[in-house]
Formats: sequence, C-alpha cells, structure tokens
Amino acid sequence: MHEEITLTRDVDAIQIPSGDSLTLPIGTVVYVTQRLGGTYTVATSAGLARISSQDADALGINPEVEQKKHEEYERLKDAPLEEQVWAQLKGVYDPEIPVDIVNLGLVYDCAIEDHDGKKVVAIKMTLTAPGCGMGPVIAADAQARIMTLPEIDEARVDLVWDPAWNQDMISEEGRMKLGMV
Repeated sequence: MHEEITLTRDVDAIQIPSGDSLTLPIGTVVYVTQRLGGTYTVATSAGLARISSQDADALGINPEVEQKKHEEYERLKDAPLEEQVWAQLKGVYDPEIPVDIVNLGLVYDCAIEDHDGKKVVAIKMTLTAPGCGMGPVIAADAQARIMTLPEIDEARVDLVWDPAWNQDMISEEGRMKLGMV
C-alpha cells in the first residue's frame, strides 16, 4: 500500500506514458509508487505522472534526507548481519518520544543464532514504563523490521523489565535529539 500525500504546491510533472507536460495543482492527492533515479512516480486520479527530485518538497520529501537513506542502505547491504539488525531497530520509535528505541536505550540484547541452518534473531528490550500499552505494538514493529532482512528466518522480541529503564540509558545522540545536552 502506498502512502497518500497531498501536494503542498503546484508541481510541474510529466504524464506517463505519453510524456506530455502537465501541472499538478496544490492539494492534489497522489501516491508515490516509485522512487528511482532521482525522480518520483506518482499515481493521481488522472493516471501516473513523474515528478523530478527538484520538486520533492511538494511531496513533503527532503531530497538530502532521501540521499542519506540511500547511502546508508548501500553501506549496510554488505555489512555484517548484526549491524544490519541494529540499523533496522534504529527505525523503530516509541510513538510518544521522537527517538528510536536503540538510542532510547530500550534494547538490552541482540543475538543472532543459527537453529538448524536458520538465522534467528533474539531481541530483549524494555519500555520506558511497564504499564505502556504500546509495548506489544513497538515489539511487533521491531520484529517486522528485522524480518525485512532477507537473511533472517525468524525474529523474537521479548519484553523484559530487569533492569528497569531510566533516562541514564539514553545515548548521547538520543539526548541531543531530546534537547537534554
């Protein structure tokens, strides 16, 4: 399923497959179907169109951030599997705090085990508070992200409460994001 985006300004685009120029007006609802070669293919009510990277801001996309994500993806694809798992976990957030679970200090252990030729990741993590109703959702998100790695056959995320989490467990990067430095 593609994310629905409402254009924040008028955008010049190329209609697919005719190649005709067109302007998509502010407020047009589009769905990004492809992000390749520095362009964005979007589905609109009038069909497909191509938007150049210079107009990515109208989609709410920062091209510099997209480039950094691409570079990180390229760097990680040949990285050790454990590093790839940790990178996936850095994409999981507590919905109330704008810092990933790794930099919040919520992930206590990450082990990659070989069970009968299958790669199994075992994660032990906690939450900022034992009563957090989002715990199962955050754990499921972590598991789903790990499972996007093709080398992984299974992922288990266990919530643990010992030791109890405290703010001293937040990384330097996390502290900076929270304005705690």
